[in-house]
Amino acid sequence: MKSVTILGATGSVGTSTLDLIEREPDRFRVVALTANCDVAKLAAAAIRTKAEFAVVADEGCLPELREALDGTGIRAGGGAEAIAEAASSGADWTMGAIVGCAGLKPVMAAIEQGGTVVIANKEPLVSAGDVILAAATRTGATLLPADSEHNAIFQCFDATRPERVRRIILTCSGGPFRDWTTEQMRGVTLEQAVKHPNWSMGAKISVDSATCMNKGLELIEAARLFPIAHDRIEIVIHPQSVIHSLVDHVDGSVLAQLGPPDMRTPIAHTLAWPDRMATPMAPLDLVAIGRLDFEAPDPVRFPALRLAREALDAGGARPAILNAANEVAVEAFLQRRIGFLEIAAIVEHTLSCYDPAAPDSVDAVLAIDARARILAGQRVKDYAV
Repeated sequence: MKSVTILGATGSVGTSTLDLIEREPDRFRVVALTANCDVAKLAAAAIRTKAEFAVVADEGCLPELREALDGTGIRAGGGAEAIAEAASSGADWTMGAIVGCAGLKPVMAAIEQGGTVVIANKEPLVSAGDVILAAATRTGATLLPADSEHNAIFQCFDATRPERVRRIILTCSGGPFRDWTTEQMRGVTLEQAVKHPNWSMGAKISVDSATCMNKGLELIEAARLFPIAHDRIEIVIHPQSVIHSLVDHVDGSVLAQLGPPDMRTPIAHTLAWPDRMATPMAPLDLVAIGRLDFEAPDPVRFPALRLAREALDAGGARPAILNAANEVAVEAFLQRRIGFLEIAAIVEHTLSCYDPAAPDSVDAVLAIDARARILAGQRVKDYAV
């Protein structure tokens, strides 16, 4: 049996992971599950999967979790130290799906154990890519991408012969406002922004998809994961979200991974890797799909793409600042404090007024992240409605 830990078990990625694990209970042993403070969902999942340890990040929710697990034999924990303990449980396979930079330390703790760590949240590789990769090299940990785009590239990219690759092509749905003018986007509502046309995701990542910042973060992540020059990573709009990404080789062969827009497919690939496992998805019906469309992205209407590429090219602390400012701005939008177009404006302002030295540790990354959040928060006040 493969032992597994899920960091962020109650979110969309964690729920999809649990669905796959519960379909093959004889194949997996659940060591630990964590959540922020969704006690009911966490406790139910821990009981169903016979998890050994369940943890809430919000220590104030711990009494409720203990009550929910009373008599089950499942150990309960709360707070940052308990999250770190869960991440350090020594599981064969750990899913890192804690939203935002809050997932950085837990992912690093899992990497320190040297097992297989699946990266589902972009922030660790975006904000602390060099630090994360150095730790994985030192401990022998295997990093696998669960993002549908990076998982697609992983399946098509021969890492032993990177010189054979000419380009990586990241596909992007374009989000719900792909055809909207800038003027139309000024009036975007929260309800419109979180309604993705293809994927069922959490609110934060749905807004990132709507601004195309999600693709900008994926651009940075791809540069961390795959040994290829930044200018050879391209983005193309593909509204159907059937082709998840492509790898163009020097002989003109272009390999693509296709599948339904369901996170269980890439998660299943990482769960079973280097083998494969069955999923509940129906076979891809190309005749029913009928057509696959592509178009170039517009960095003028979607400035997040430009900001992300500039941060990647500049390197150092720029990606961490980009990510931190975006998290603050998106949260302000989710609270209806700022408008949709002001998300990218706040990120750009924060990048323009803060340029520290490159971080060399997780603590340094978190210090940069904290300062960028303060600066972004101050800019939010200027825009607040």
